[in-house]
Amino acid sequence: MRAIVLGGTGAVGGATAMRLAAAGWQVDVTGRDPSLMPQALSSAGARFHRLDRGDARGVEALVGDGADLVVDLLAYRAEDVRALLPAMSAVRGTVLVSGRAVYVDDAGRHLNGDEPPQFSGPLTEASPTLPPAPDGTDPFTREGYGPCKAAAEAVALDSGLPVTVVRPSKVHGPWARNARTKGIVERMRAGADRIALARADTVDHLTAARNAAALIAAVAERPGRRILNAADPDTPSAHEIVRAIAAELSWPGTIEIVPDDDESGRHPWQTPMVLDTTAARELGYEPAGTGIDLIAEEVRWVRSGEPA
Repeated sequence: MRAIVLGGTGAVGGATAMRLAAAGWQVDVTGRDPSLMPQALSSAGARFHRLDRGDARGVEALVGDGADLVVDLLAYRAEDVRALLPAMSAVRGTVLVSGRAVYVDDAGRHLNGDEPPQFSGPLTEASPTLPPAPDGTDPFTREGYGPCKAAAEAVALDSGLPVTVVRPSKVHGPWARNARTKGIVERMRAGADRIALARADTVDHLTAARNAAALIAAVAERPGRRILNAADPDTPSAHEIVRAIAAELSWPGTIEIVPDDDESGRHPWQTPMVLDTTAARELGYEPAGTGIDLIAEEVRWVRSGEPA
């Protein structure tokens, strides 16, 4: 079995490559900078290819006569997916990694809007989403990111190919490009005796990279055209997340709950949002662990100082 992971040196890509390699797959990982290829991936047998995601011909050449799985973590626009449809047609199954940013609440509010969304409950894959962005929209802007992801999803699903769209929530794990635990880890390690925490009871659903990889592995066994939420089996509050970080670091300080509008208590887990993962479980997804346990892996990685 052969898998190609486009953008495989980050958290989800790396965890997926590691899981597949451990299961005996031949794994090819692409990236722009070979220095960002984690040594653990190389040691596991994954092969690095210096290849830009925008080089459609290069991706087609890498796919060659075919592959069993392509995992695309770098499709931000409809144009990105459209360019790779010829390569995807030679693949048994493709996973397109999208994100929760496509969802809107009942009033049409979304994560990158001026007014925060207010979701009434866990979001299923059938929940309303942003309208797809037109070609030419910049996905690397606050306004463009979610609509561009929605457009990429639409092109993939409308292709008729066996593409599974995976929508993770807030990703955590080793090799994360923007590890959300980093600020708190650094403050605790610097000797802070107090961490202020506003909106401490907020549940902002997490997705461990290893759990996303477990879902992708389940999809690889059952290729098909579908959308699946990817999230941890538990829903810890911000307070529980910070307590878990403190426990991993044996930090002796105090977590002080402050009023919701106290800027000193801002933290990365402030959006009340939960993804329903029933469809993933029905497909065969078995989590690698709980989010509150697996977040310790990111903490240890941040503490090690290993480059992202």
